[in-house]
Amino acid sequence: MIRNPSAGDASALKWVKSSYSDSSNGSECVEVATAPRTVRVRDSKNAHGPRLAFGPRAWADFAAYVSES
Repeated sequence: MIRNPSAGDASALKWVKSSYSDSSNGSECVEVATAPRTVRVRDSKNAHGPRLAFGPRAWADFAAYVSES
């Protein structure tokens, strides 16, 4: 996970809401955006708040793990 909050320009990212987010409860949404060397994750109800950034390999490993659950 990349912990540098200013890593790259996040203003041009296209955020996509998780298909698993509960549409009846707008307060429980995760959004993801991809950049050339990172995958960013944020809480949609706090769009300007903290974000996580993962390298592509770490994100792929995470996605594979959660899809098995």
